[in-house]
Amino acid sequence: MNERHADVAIIGSGVGGGGVALQLAGSGARVLVLERGPVLPREPQNWDIEAVFCEERYKTTETWYADGRPFRPGMFYFVGGHTKFYGTAMFRFRERDFEELAHEEGVSPAWPIRYADLEPWYGEAERQFGVRGQGGCDPTDPPRSTPYAHAPLPHEPVLEAIEERLRAQGLKPFPMPSAVDFGPGGRCQRCANCDAIPCKIGAKGDAEVRLIRPALKRGNVELRAGVRVEKLITDAGGRRIVAAEVVEAGVRSRISADLFVLSAGAINSAALLLRSANERHPRGLANSSDVVGRHYMTHNTTALMALHPFKRNTTRFPKTLAVHDFYFGASASDTPLGSLQLLGKIREPMLRGPLPTVPKFLRSAMAAHSVDWYAQSEDLPHPDSRITLRPDGAINLHWHRSNLRAHERWVARCKQILRGTGYPIVLSSGFGTEVVSHQCGTVRFGSDPATSALDPYCKAWDHDNLYVVDTGFFPSSAAVNPALTLAAQALRVGQHLRQEFFA
Repeated sequence: MNERHADVAIIGSGVGGGGVALQLAGSGARVLVLERGPVLPREPQNWDIEAVFCEERYKTTETWYADGRPFRPGMFYFVGGHTKFYGTAMFRFRERDFEELAHEEGVSPAWPIRYADLEPWYGEAERQFGVRGQGGCDPTDPPRSTPYAHAPLPHEPVLEAIEERLRAQGLKPFPMPSAVDFGPGGRCQRCANCDAIPCKIGAKGDAEVRLIRPALKRGNVELRAGVRVEKLITDAGGRRIVAAEVVEAGVRSRISADLFVLSAGAINSAALLLRSANERHPRGLANSSDVVGRHYMTHNTTALMALHPFKRNTTRFPKTLAVHDFYFGASASDTPLGSLQLLGKIREPMLRGPLPTVPKFLRSAMAAHSVDWYAQSEDLPHPDSRITLRPDGAINLHWHRSNLRAHERWVARCKQILRGTGYPIVLSSGFGTEVVSHQCGTVRFGSDPATSALDPYCKAWDHDNLYVVDTGFFPSSAAVNPALTLAAQALRVGQHLRQEFFA
């Protein structure tokens, strides 16, 4: 079997792997980034709603199982990972999100680090991704040592009027922080094609554009796309990872390295660790605590269509507004409820799946007259919410739903808020197991090796040279999008590795 050596092998080219690679760029270390998918081509189909949503051109064809039921997961394997399809939302976690927090149906556990540990890295991540926002407007905003480098995207007329009606209700809406190359000299054309759609002009601040491509310019970082890692191999003692067994163009080989950084995504990283079980680690690598694959979270989320039969929504780029007044409950609840933010503009092809029996002309009319929102609540970790492997190696996902009563109350409150903005009809549709875009928690970090897989710098307790840097390390999910928090920790870990091993 052929073998190649690198100083650092990074498995995955999304936010986690890209952030570490960027920090190691220029260090002199030979860094090899392995990505199972190809570079996503810039082609007309990028912005073709039929191709993306109906033909599912970019979605994986692999089959996963939900308690034995086969399904096709919402996974996208390309250089840049899921950020090629994310909606550009880049929120910081709140200070209290890092602390133990009581919810209606349980407790969100404390992190082994605090907001202050990540605060400077949040600022660096915002700068690196070109995030546009405005501090101090969000009533739950954590303290900042640096302002946003870019002003927020301005609202279009429909949303400007909605913001005024939200304020009239006594709420404090704020500009949604968004990673888009907008403004003088920017590439953004302010289209409706950000949420769940790749950007064919490179204006979206995704991990390929903002992390991987800059890292490759430094010379010591190499990207190999189309390489699937099948398992990790340890030495005889089981303490060190000595190689990754990979398949490239149908050929099986091994890649050895001094350091391994696993950033394949919360579900796939857990699956790879479980798949790599050996005599020394019969429950899987990094798993003496038996937490690998457990505590899966992905948020409780509901799409809301606020409709007015006589008002057309001509907004081209809608993701400019969010509401956090009830993030921690406030007057509406003793316990946290969640966040409300704008979705990308829903169009008729996107409604065919959830509304197959509704005539096309009516779906088109609904899309033309709707303002589209996203209600999100925290999904609490549970040890039985987990990733396991079937005998054939396929992934089985058991999602133990939690905190649903609070989410239902939050959705009801959101409907009331949206009707107060002048939209008398508000339809809702929840997201299920197949939507895994905010996956986290499966390889949690902590301060105690008995209850966590990783230390506060994401190093596996059980191995001397293995780090897991993707949303799998999250002990809790909070109620905002995870991308910026992952980016901040990836930059923090990458800098730690550079100082520790390559200074």
